[in-house]
Amino acid sequence: MTEAIIHKQINVLILGATSDMAKALAELLARKGYQLFLASRNIKRLEAFAADLTIRREIKPELIEFDATDFASHQDFYKGLSHRPDWVISFFGYLGDQNLAQQDWAESHKIIDSNYSGMVSILNIVAEDMEKRKQGTIVGVSSVAGDRGRQSNYIYGSAKAALTTYLGGLRNRLYKSGVHVMTVKPGFAATKMTYGLDLPKAITANPHQIAKGIVKGIDKKRNTIYILFVWRFIMLIIKNIPEAIFKKLKL
Repeated sequence: MTEAIIHKQINVLILGATSDMAKALAELLARKGYQLFLASRNIKRLEAFAADLTIRREIKPELIEFDATDFASHQDFYKGLSHRPDWVISFFGYLGDQNLAQQDWAESHKIIDSNYSGMVSILNIVAEDMEKRKQGTIVGVSSVAGDRGRQSNYIYGSAKAALTTYLGGLRNRLYKSGVHVMTVKPGFAATKMTYGLDLPKAITANPHQIAKGIVKGIDKKRNTIYILFVWRFIMLIIKNIPEAIFKKLKL
C-alpha cells in the first residue's frame, strides 16, 4: 500500500505521447499508479487510449496539446501544467525522407526541428525548473543513427547526434543539482514510424521492451541505454571502422 501511494505522487510528463513507444510506457506507468500527463500535437488521437487507461487502470491521464516545432509556445505550455513533473520523457521525432531532404531544405529543416531543435527548446525550460527544484528526471529518446553518419540517413542521424551531445551536456550540468538525465537509443524499433521497413527481428525491439528498458534505466540511474544490449556492440564495431574503409561502404 505504501509503495502505491508513493508512486501516485510521481507526476510524469510524456512528450510525443501518440507514439507507440510512448503509449507502451504510459501503460506500464499506469499499472504502477503514476500520474500521467500526455502531450501531443493531436490530443484527439489520445482520447480513446486515455479513456481505456482510466477504465482499466483507474488512472485518468491529463491530455495537453503540445507542438514540438512551435517553439514560441513551449514556455506557456510548461507554465500551464497543473503539476510540475517529476519525470519528463520525450519521444517526439520524425524519420523523414533522406533522398527528399538532400534536395529540399524544407524536409531537412523539418527533420532537424522535429528531432533536435524542438527537443532543445522544451528541455531547456524543463532543465531550468528542475535545477531550481533540485530534483527530477529527464529522458530523451535519441537513436543509434547518431553514432556515426551513414549515407542512408545522415540528416536524421546528424540531428540525433546533436541530441545525444545535448543530453550529455545537460547531464553534466544538472548532476550537481540531483537531476537525472538519461539518453535512450532504441536501435531498430517496430513502431508506426518504421512500418514497412524490412527490419531484422533479432535486433528489433518492440514498444513494450523499450518501455521496460526506460523504467529500468531510470530506476538504476543509467546515463545512456541501448534497449537491446547487442546494439552497444554493433555500434562499437561501426564506430571503429577506419574512415578510409567506411566511406566506401553502402550503409
